[in-house]
Amino acid sequence: MTVATRAKDFRSFIVMDVMERASVLQRQGRDIIHLEIGEPDFDTPECIREAGIKAIKEGKTHYTHSLGIPELREAICGLYRERYGVHINPDQVIITSGTSPAMLLIFSAILETGDEIIVSNPYYPCYPNIIEYAGGRCTFVDTREDDGFQFRPEEVAKAISARTKAVLINSPSNPCGTLLSPERMEKLLELGPYVVSDEIYHGLVYEGKEHTVLEYSDRTFVLNGFSKLYAMTGWRLGYVIPPKEFLRPMQKMQQNFFISASSVSQHAGLAAVRDAQPEVEQMRSVFDQRRQYMLKRLKELGFGISVDPVGAFYILARANHISHHSYGLAFEILEKAGVGVAPGIDFGSGAEGYLRFSYANSLENITEGLRRIEEFLRNR
Repeated sequence: MTVATRAKDFRSFIVMDVMERASVLQRQGRDIIHLEIGEPDFDTPECIREAGIKAIKEGKTHYTHSLGIPELREAICGLYRERYGVHINPDQVIITSGTSPAMLLIFSAILETGDEIIVSNPYYPCYPNIIEYAGGRCTFVDTREDDGFQFRPEEVAKAISARTKAVLINSPSNPCGTLLSPERMEKLLELGPYVVSDEIYHGLVYEGKEHTVLEYSDRTFVLNGFSKLYAMTGWRLGYVIPPKEFLRPMQKMQQNFFISASSVSQHAGLAAVRDAQPEVEQMRSVFDQRRQYMLKRLKELGFGISVDPVGAFYILARANHISHHSYGLAFEILEKAGVGVAPGIDFGSGAEGYLRFSYANSLENITEGLRRIEEFLRNR
């Protein structure tokens, strides 16, 4: 028996290499500050936890409809109606076990072997892995730091071929934390291919306003989830809103691959949408305080940031004045300063020479982590 090529060649998530080395150092007694992790440090809000406990006590622990419980799908439609003025039929929503399964359903539904998805560079590292696993190929379009790492529609147009099935956007973005302007979003939708919009960081915007592609077209796939906004990473809950013609094929894949999302998580998610907004707003306010502090300190330390990020909880900062090799630099900072940061190369060639800093940690830890980095740079 041999390992299948697609499994053997699957690329690792490099930030996990940093985390795993950090774990080794922590077991050796080192104090490590984590600025590499894209996970809220807050506990899941109480109303959500109580809803999960209540669901267990009431025996709501069985399979659900493959699309998800109707109440949650209706609540999501209400959310999009109130936030964006978009009207969606609840039967058009598929509740998934997080956004990664949602992506697997989307790309399995639209890609024949060799078809192409246009992806920005830098990008979230899992995108190419999932696209290629589904038989597709990535066509990368470089973005620019001084342009806020936004797609330029005219450059995307040049990258479209006969095999292009979709353009993938992520706004606010990981790793850049920047927003795609509504004008550029509309122009991307006019180019012809479907648009796949990863909206997982919607709600975590501190300046300006995020927009869903559903405001402009229904030739779109929207994926979103509960992990970031509601601090529910371990609950594994997301959803996808596809064009109507793709709903039944994707539902059949959901039935076969996953049956349904966790029943308990779905009832907790319902409480999140209905009741958790005060806690969400409090978390968002704290994230913004951290963002402003980290931006100020990184600039003082000499890192390059041409356009301030306004969403998610990441800052992609230019560090090529220190080293052109972000992988080695990230591990040097970890070993010598005891601070975990994500190397830019994890996010594509367009992020080489950069480091990604996450402010999903306490202000106290961020302050100490950046103090250590300042000392590291002074001694280096």
